[in-house]
Amino acid sequence: RWLAAGRASRRLVLVVVFVALLLDNMLLTVVVPIIPTFLYTTEYEGANSSVAPAWTEPAPPALKAPPFSSMFSYFDNTTVTVLGSASTAELANGTESSRPLQPPASSPPLPSGCPEGEEFLAKENVRVGLLFASKALIQLVVNPSVGLLTNRIGYHIPMFIGFVIMFLSTVMFAFSGTYTLLFIARALQGIGSSFSSVAGLGMLASVYTDDFERGNAMGIALGGLALGVLIGAPFGSVMYEFVGKSSPFLVLAFLALLDGALQLCILQPSKISPESTKGTPLPTLLRDPYILVAAGALCFSNMGVAMLEPTLPIWMMQTMCSPKWQLGMAFLPASISYLIGTNLFGILANKMGRWLCSLIGMAVVGISLLCVPLAKNIYGLIGPNGGLGFAIGMVDSSMMPIMGYLVDLRHTSVYGNVYAIADVAFCMGFAIGPSAGGAIVRAIGFPWLMIIIGVTNIAYAPLCWYLRNPPAKEEKIVSL
Repeated sequence: RWLAAGRASRRLVLVVVFVALLLDNMLLTVVVPIIPTFLYTTEYEGANSSVAPAWTEPAPPALKAPPFSSMFSYFDNTTVTVLGSASTAELANGTESSRPLQPPASSPPLPSGCPEGEEFLAKENVRVGLLFASKALIQLVVNPSVGLLTNRIGYHIPMFIGFVIMFLSTVMFAFSGTYTLLFIARALQGIGSSFSSVAGLGMLASVYTDDFERGNAMGIALGGLALGVLIGAPFGSVMYEFVGKSSPFLVLAFLALLDGALQLCILQPSKISPESTKGTPLPTLLRDPYILVAAGALCFSNMGVAMLEPTLPIWMMQTMCSPKWQLGMAFLPASISYLIGTNLFGILANKMGRWLCSLIGMAVVGISLLCVPLAKNIYGLIGPNGGLGFAIGMVDSSMMPIMGYLVDLRHTSVYGNVYAIADVAFCMGFAIGPSAGGAIVRAIGFPWLMIIIGVTNIAYAPLCWYLRNPPAKEEKIVSL
């Protein structure tokens, strides 16, 4: 009886979509502080390890002289007995006196200041940007197919396929130690994310048919997305700093298993339930100017934070000498304010006008991005990042319900394809953002990158006015 009631409950459908978006976006952002520092420590320090043997290899012989092993010091020329186990007594006062001066010459990378290797960090902007963008690029390619699939077989099976792929991607992240394997794991995540987001949002739109209720439900579901973004970066940076690279991914893999069990109980993925009416073809929806305006707002507003993800941690390492845990914490204000914005404007946007809410949101996104390079330390990032997250929450919580409303008003009320378009717009932001952002930073610097994307958002904002009162198609007017 409980399962039967659960399958008929709209709230439990909302819970499942909430959890799926939460885990997807935790995995999306948990890598943001980990990947730049992980690649730096494994590749840059590994490349320069040829300098180290001059002073690291003598360490084992010191263990062969028990009386002196506990007194080993680079600063005491009389007691250093690192070289040679047979003639340590003679070397301690003679040749050794010049040897201890070598380690300090190669030890500057070790203190916890600004990292060395400016040229390596500049190149890493591009590589990290491409790695982050790979998820969105793959999702971009897969989304239209998933939209068609949901129109044919319903939302349950694609939702469960998304869980399986996401679980595999998470486990692969945990045990990947090279750039290539991390790239493959990120691309695999894009496939799973496509299934989860398109099927989840389409399911919500089909269950919540009233426009006001749908707006509230979308706001709550996007709260799951926001919570994932909120927890991901700080959780990843703290776990990586104090436990290790694999730990945050193993925790996410365990949570993904719980989500899969919940889907099996509630959603019945073995049951095929095709749509009773045929949905509007994807090319027809793409020719609708109002859907394109809404999709553009989603794309450009999210492109701002997408450009920050690979470039801000590296910029902080270069200019602020930030430790690992701060690289993730810098995104915390944006995540908290996004969580507040999506839940608050899920309700308010319907009252004040969703077009006005998104117009103001895009303008605030642009202003916040312009203020990011002015920060001199992590505390200076609180205001700009907080404003950025709140404004993106305004745009997302307005545009997602508008997508469903435009289909109801102007097309057939089947939502797989339109939410595939919404997800494509979201993914274009996260595909173009990191890949172009890394290249722009290398060419003209981080501040100019923020100016370009900030001005773009401010310039696009007035187009939201066209969503104020979109006209219905003639045949829809008759049915309404």
